[in-house]
Amino acid sequence: MGRSAAFFDLDKTVIAKSSALAFGKPFYRDGLINRRDVIKGAYSKLLLRMGGSDEQGMARTRDYLAELCQGWSVEQVQQIVRETLDELINPYVYAEAAALIQGHQAAGRDVVMVSGSGDEMVRPIAEALGITDVIASRMVVRDGRYTGEVEFYAAGENKVVEVQKLAAERGYDLSTSFAYSDSVTDVPLLSCVGFPTAVNPDRGLRRVAAERGWPTLEFRYPVPLSRRWRERPAVPLTAAVLAAVAGVAVGLILYGKARRARAAT
Repeated sequence: MGRSAAFFDLDKTVIAKSSALAFGKPFYRDGLINRRDVIKGAYSKLLLRMGGSDEQGMARTRDYLAELCQGWSVEQVQQIVRETLDELINPYVYAEAAALIQGHQAAGRDVVMVSGSGDEMVRPIAEALGITDVIASRMVVRDGRYTGEVEFYAAGENKVVEVQKLAAERGYDLSTSFAYSDSVTDVPLLSCVGFPTAVNPDRGLRRVAAERGWPTLEFRYPVPLSRRWRERPAVPLTAAVLAAVAGVAVGLILYGKARRARAAT
């Protein structure tokens, strides 16, 4: 039996927002996108969330992002991400997700971030969380600029292909590995490991999780901005509570797996 790993989706699983849309404002400020692009980008993301989660919908999003990025300087994108990471991303990292990541690492598991967003955005976020392994979308680059072609789009079954490839290289036993996601588009990713968990699941994933007996976790720290106006601000989690959250979450997942195994015998 090989060693296990833990695979985390990024948007709405580790952070409480879309990583791609989060950088829209500095991209707009620095002239990479215009107002029409901002509106179209939000609409494209909305379509993906509200039912465009099939192969055709994901392909439309992929093609739009490729067209949008054509001609951008890779160095400029990387600089914008580095300069705005603390402001735009770090305040929105779920404390529960950070604790869960640390819990897996403390247990000796490699943690891999798997996201459809571009590698230039995902990798700095992962590194800030102590994660060195990333599976993300990659654009074709020529002379330091994006050509408008997609080298690899990390969505749907493509995530599974990369996870299986990494597992073969590292000797991971996927039957004892973990995966976390909020989106029905990641059902293939969740299905390829022994311990799948739906985190803040969308309607489609909630239905699949219920049908397959997958555990679900609700992360609420930080509380989304729209809810802060209606509820008290959440009490900050201490280091001890973070450790407890990680232990309880992993324990619940293992317990649920054991119960399903007993029920099947």
